Amino acid sequence: MSAPAEPEKSRTLSHVLVTGGAGFIGSAFARNFVVWHPNARVTVVDKLTYAGNLNNLAPIWENPRFRFVQADICDFESIAPLVAQADAVVNFAAESHVDRSLNDPDVFVRTNVLGTNTLLRAARAADIARFVHISTDEVYGHVATGAAAEDAPLKPRNPYSASKAGAELLAFSYFTNFGLPVMVTRGSNTIGPYQYPEKATPLFVTNAIDNLPMPIYGRGTAIRDYLYVDDHAAAIDLVLHHGTPGEAYNVGSEDALNTVDLAHHILSRLGKPEELMTHVTDRPGHDLRYAIDSTKLRGLGWKRAYDLPATMDATVGWYARNEAWWRPIKAGAFREYYKQQYGKELAPSGTPATPAGKA
Repeated sequence: MSAPAEPEKSRTLSHVLVTGGAGFIGSAFARNFVVWHPNARVTVVDKLTYAGNLNNLAPIWENPRFRFVQADICDFESIAPLVAQADAVVNFAAESHVDRSLNDPDVFVRTNVLGTNTLLRAARAADIARFVHISTDEVYGHVATGAAAEDAPLKPRNPYSASKAGAELLAFSYFTNFGLPVMVTRGSNTIGPYQYPEKATPLFVTNAIDNLPMPIYGRGTAIRDYLYVDDHAAAIDLVLHHGTPGEAYNVGSEDALNTVDLAHHILSRLGKPEELMTHVTDRPGHDLRYAIDSTKLRGLGWKRAYDLPATMDATVGWYARNEAWWRPIKAGAFREYYKQQYGKELAPSGTPATPAGKA
């Protein structure tokens, strides 16, 4: 499977600031950016919360055009000088897990709304050339039929998606009132290497590798599009260079799966039994279906390099080959989170567990 094609460059950006760049999608963007743009520099800023991981940046750590700075986007005094040194900002920094937002909404409002506003203030003061804010398809809420285009109403239904919608509205207000060249991308469920294993796909893969139950919310009928992370990064880069300020762009695969189907894809690739699928109490307010229309983005020239089978092959294969990355994560504080979320502790890594209903 070939890598995403290098996006055409319609404008020169010599230095891009990537906030939240030690996380999942942000690190993928940073890793690809230094390849796609051999004459440009990238500075990654990350607070290094539980989901920020410097190992995600290991492939480019020694690159002379890469720099890492630990900082909090809510701290104007720390972030403003970094923004002033760059031509463009791509803001990935966010608390991003719905389940955690139900347990602690305050931290989501602080980072996702107040932190975004701090970045916008700094970008306005620096007269930044481009500002891309990374949002989510979850801002549309449950989409019962069809697919949401960018002009569909925002109807978020949990603290995470509500905070992301609020951040978007703030970003667009800076475009309308101050002329800040803001663009927003709304991505569908993104999977691939280096994703923190609280999310369904890496959790299912790593649990299945260890013969542990795969916790499926409710009946497992919630439908999501699954997009490979390098394709998502290519879309963001395209918007950064070709997008129109003041506009939003959906980034979706339009490959819809429910959670049970996702689990089947993973189990079949690992050669594991279906009995590992374990249904647990559904998430409160669980959106049953997300679906977005990416026609506008395709009009800029975006095409996926990874179809659904290739996406699943690449994702499952990476976790199977890279246990050294995820085992330390699942052996640490993640255990307490898992116990709180699912009511049971993870068995020691590598120890088989009896699937629910088989005791």
